[in-house]
Amino acid sequence: MSIHSIRPAPASAPGLTRRDALRLAAAASLGLGAAGVLPAFAAAAPLKGNLKHSVARWTFPQQSVAQLCRTVKDIGFAAIDLVGPEDWPTLKAHGVDSSMCNGAELGLTKGFAGREFHDQLVERYTQHIDLVADAGYRNLICFSGNRNGMDPEEGMAHAEAGLKRILRHAEKRNVVLVMELLNSRVDHPDYLCDTSAWGVALCQRLGSDHFGLLYDIYHMQIMEGDIIATIGRHHDCFKHYHTAGVPGRHEIGDQQELNYPAICRAIRDTGFDGYLAQEFMPAAPDPVGSLREAIGLCDV
Repeated sequence: MSIHSIRPAPASAPGLTRRDALRLAAAASLGLGAAGVLPAFAAAAPLKGNLKHSVARWTFPQQSVAQLCRTVKDIGFAAIDLVGPEDWPTLKAHGVDSSMCNGAELGLTKGFAGREFHDQLVERYTQHIDLVADAGYRNLICFSGNRNGMDPEEGMAHAEAGLKRILRHAEKRNVVLVMELLNSRVDHPDYLCDTSAWGVALCQRLGSDHFGLLYDIYHMQIMEGDIIATIGRHHDCFKHYHTAGVPGRHEIGDQQELNYPAICRAIRDTGFDGYLAQEFMPAAPDPVGSLREAIGLCDV
């Protein structure tokens, strides 16, 4: 996003200081991008609406769910990721969507690739699918779990068998089961669903519009790169996206290696109608300012 795509606030705008005006003028004269240069008020313009934005609840522990609802509405979007049933009434009271529901999982390491967890997972997910559907939501996260010495093909066969036990119910209730792709190099050692190829193969085996992948851009950059080409090839399997900067999992601006405006244009151009959720851990002193800038970068 360039400086020319933002309508500057007038000099009399509330909160516009002389320092803000000087920074805005300097950015315009130099043709600099918005992230890290423009003051936070510049991102307050209405969002374009080409992508639906969200933010992961766990990345803002300093705010209550109600406070985070007010924050996202102030920035100009209305969805929070990874929220369980106990917080759905708060989201509904604020008119905020639960863009990716959680709470059915046993954790990241105990997933559908482990046959020993299937009975527990089937019971938990069957109940949670009903909760999600009754609340009017759609996406429910799930995980492969760890390899634990399994061959990837064996783990895929186990995951296929376990997911088929709940998939018909998800289809009946119009809930989408979304398995997250995570990196096994830095953050989640031994996690099985750690490449897009493995996840896409599982999607193809299951053959249902009610199962897909959460394509986490941060994790897949660490594992395999080739982000934009992968989105172009396999976007039919990608039901949801997460962001974060590489390396470090912090802000997504120009201090990390991913070009998020270009990535978001690629997502937009596939016709994607789901959510793109910010899942970076703010490192700057103003976390809300970081979120505002991230939404600005991704609002293509």
